[in-house]
Amino acid sequence: MRERYIAFDVETPNSANHRMSAIGIAVVEGGTIAEEYYTLVDPETHFDPFHVALTGISPELVAGKPNFPAVWEEIRPILDSGLLVAHNAPFDMSVLSKCLRHYGIPWHTTVAYACTCQMSRRLMPGLPNHRLNTLCGHLGLQLDHHHAGSDSRACGEILLRCLESGGQMAHFVRLYDMEQGRTLPPPRSGGPRRRPR
Repeated sequence: MRERYIAFDVETPNSANHRMSAIGIAVVEGGTIAEEYYTLVDPETHFDPFHVALTGISPELVAGKPNFPAVWEEIRPILDSGLLVAHNAPFDMSVLSKCLRHYGIPWHTTVAYACTCQMSRRLMPGLPNHRLNTLCGHLGLQLDHHHAGSDSRACGEILLRCLESGGQMAHFVRLYDMEQGRTLPPPRSGGPRRRPR
């Protein structure tokens, strides 16, 4: 089992979800949040009013902030250092893959990840839903929802609770095709299996 997990969360400026306006990272190691990173990102594209209201991030707020290629130089070593984890991870993985493709930045063809939403559905089945704010309320975790720094930390804390309750990470690891922008189907024999829907 890997012992270093990279919980991350992105915010987007519009419904295309092909750029990010903020990214937060919480490194989970040794049973705790060992390191955190947060930055606003200039998405170099338009903002939808809905997303401004949701995230509190506006064009004025990102003016002069680094664009994705500049941020990538800082975050790539962190993302490469452990298993990626996010809440509703296919969304965050999709935004990351779209940003890389848009800017022509090469990275891994496939990337392993796990989703704390899926983990919590399996390990905490009695909740009315498994949204991030619902889980934080249930677990007594602080959350400034839709702030990427707070969301990534909450994801890391939820991961720790899932592991402490006996969750086996190997059951939840998936592979994301960064070029096609989709989760790959699990192998027919051996390896992790999907939970039946």
